[in-house]
Amino acid sequence: MTQLDAAQNSLWKLFLTAHTRLVDRIEQDFKQAELPPFEWYDVLIALKQAPEQQLRLSELAEVLLVNRTNVTRLADRLEAAGLIQRKICKDDRRGAYAVLTKAGLEMQQRMWAVYAQSIAQYFGRYLTQKDTIAFTKALSTMLAALDEKSV
Repeated sequence: MTQLDAAQNSLWKLFLTAHTRLVDRIEQDFKQAELPPFEWYDVLIALKQAPEQQLRLSELAEVLLVNRTNVTRLADRLEAAGLIQRKICKDDRRGAYAVLTKAGLEMQQRMWAVYAQSIAQYFGRYLTQKDTIAFTKALSTMLAALDEKSV
């Protein structure tokens, strides 16, 4: 096992703090634009990118890195807002698909306009091209190693 040095520990704390503050700031931007919460965007984009713009709720939970109970509650709120609909799985009546609606796609696009601007303003403008390449390489290496260990 490798030893965590003081600089790495400080960087870890900075990383977590920056992530939390960035998400909080984006939440504020969504609220100011009278848009739904940040967590709704993740659901909408996951469904937009999925085949036939639908995922089983269990698959959606995996994509969002949350448990099934949390995704069910989140899906309930999005369904009540008309942004998704549920469809029963034909081969497994216990399972259900979350399906993106036209209103959900439109909302994702409205949210993306604010989100993209927020990313540029609070994150991107502080990174040089060299920083971006180094950060991308470091995070990609970490994720690849984590994926290897989970297999």
